[in-house]
Amino acid sequence: MRKQPWRKWMSTGLTMTLLVPLLAACTGDGGTSTAENRVLRIGVLYGGEENEPWFRQQYTDMYEFNNNNIEIQIVPAIDYSNMRYAMPDQQQEQPDPYEEMQKMLNGDNPVDVVVVEYNMLRRLVQDNSLKQLDPLMQEDGFSVDDYVPTVLKGIKTAGDGNIFALTPTFTSSALYYNKKIFSDAGVEPPTDGMQWPDVFNKARLVTAGEGEDRKYGFMMNRWGGDGFWDLQTYVDPLQLKVFDDKVEKMLVNSDQWTNAWETISGLYRDKIIPTSMDMQSSMTVDRPMSPFEHDAFLSGKVAMMIGDYYYLNDLKRAQQSEGSVEGFEMIDWDVVTVPEHPEKPGVGGNIMLSALMGINAKAQNPDDAWEYIKFVNSEAWAKLRSRSVNEMVARQQFLKPREGLDYNMAAFYTMEPSQPMSMEMEAAYRKYPNIYEVTSMGQPLFQEVIEGKKTAQEALAEWETKGDAALQQMKTNPDASAGGGTEEGGSVEVQPAPAG
Repeated sequence: MRKQPWRKWMSTGLTMTLLVPLLAACTGDGGTSTAENRVLRIGVLYGGEENEPWFRQQYTDMYEFNNNNIEIQIVPAIDYSNMRYAMPDQQQEQPDPYEEMQKMLNGDNPVDVVVVEYNMLRRLVQDNSLKQLDPLMQEDGFSVDDYVPTVLKGIKTAGDGNIFALTPTFTSSALYYNKKIFSDAGVEPPTDGMQWPDVFNKARLVTAGEGEDRKYGFMMNRWGGDGFWDLQTYVDPLQLKVFDDKVEKMLVNSDQWTNAWETISGLYRDKIIPTSMDMQSSMTVDRPMSPFEHDAFLSGKVAMMIGDYYYLNDLKRAQQSEGSVEGFEMIDWDVVTVPEHPEKPGVGGNIMLSALMGINAKAQNPDDAWEYIKFVNSEAWAKLRSRSVNEMVARQQFLKPREGLDYNMAAFYTMEPSQPMSMEMEAAYRKYPNIYEVTSMGQPLFQEVIEGKKTAQEALAEWETKGDAALQQMKTNPDASAGGGTEEGGSVEVQPAPAG
C-alpha cells in the first residue's frame, strides 16, 4: 500500500530527529562546521529530477545535514527525463550504459562517487575506472569483518579479490514453507542447503486434494501462473543462454535445456505447481472472501514458495489481522535457503547488491568521496537503516527478524548471487531492440509441452530453428521484429530476458 504524504513526512522527521545526535557523534562538529565549502558529485547510472529526491532521502540527506560545508550534487549518466516526451514516431536509439558511465567518469567535470550496478562493476575495475578501497580501509581502520560473507564475496569476485566498491544494503529471496501442510502429510519440512530435485520431490509428496481443496506443493513466486517465466528463474543460476554472445546462433537445443524443460513442465502437468487458472478456480463464492484469498501461500493452498524479503511485510500484516478478519487463520511458516543446483552449489540467485558505491579514479574530491562512502557503510548508519522493511543492511550484526516475527533470518543472506548478464549480452539487447522476442518465442512452445502436444526435445528443436531465422533477420535489420518486418510507430522498449 502506498504511504500517505503525511506519513512519509512524519517518518522522515522522526528519523532526522533521531539522527542528529548520532551523526554529530560520528563527525564531532554537530553540523556546525565552518570548514571550507566543498562540492561532492555523486554519479548514478539512471536518474532525473523525479528520481533525485528519493535518492537523496535514502542515501545523502543524512550526510549533508551533518556536513553543512558539503554540497552534494547528483549526476545521472542517463537522464530519463530526456526521453519522456519523445513523440511515438521518434524511435530513440538506446544509449550504451557503460559508454555513458565512462563519459560521466572522464568528462570535464567528473563525478567523485559513482553508484554502479553489479554487472558493471567488474568491467569498471578492469578498465581502472575505480579507486581501490582496501588501502583506504586499512589506513582508517575501517572494518568490514561483520559484512554478510556472500555480499563481501560478490564484491571481491568482481574486483579480482580486492574491494573497489561497498554496498550498504542488499535484497534477496528465500524459500517460504507451511509447517502444517508438511506435518499433516507426514513429510519432513525443507531445510537449508537443499537441492532442487529434493525440493521438487517434497513438493510431490505434500500435494493432495482436488478442486478448491487441493494443496499444491510449490510455487516459483507469489504470483505464479506462467511456467515459461518460472523456468527462467530455475535456470538463472545455471547461466543457460538462449543464444550466443554474438547473437548468431540459438543455444537452446541442449541436454541442460531439455532437462530443465522436462522438470518444470512436468510439475505443471501434474499440478504440483498451480497455474493462474488453478488458483482462480480454487476461490469459492459461497463464503466470505478473505482479503488474503488471492495469496496462495497465506491462504494455505501452497506448501512452499520462493518469496522476496519484502514478503515479510505481508506476513506480518496478516498475523496482525488474525482474529479481526472473518474466516482467516494465520498459517505457521518459516523460511530456508533457496534451493541450489548440484552443478552450482551455494548459488541461489535473486540476490541484488542494491547500491554499490566506489570512488572515481579521476575524482576531483576523493577525500570527501571516501568520507561519504565510509559514512553510508558505517555501523551507525547500518543500525538505523536496519529498520527498513524493504531491504537488508550489509552488516550482519544488525540483521534480525522483524519485530513480532520468528523465522530463520540467515536464509536470506546465506546463498551467493548468480553471476550477472555479460556486458556483451547487454550490448546485444541494446543493438537489437526486438531481440527479446526471440526469447518469447519459447513461451507458446513450452505451453505445448505442458499440454503434452510436444516433447521437450521437439519444442526446443523448433525454438532453435525459428530463433536462428529471426537472429539472422535481425543481423540484416536490427529493428526487425522476430516475426518479420519492423515495428510501425511507438518507441521500442528493451526487455531483458533472464536467461538470454
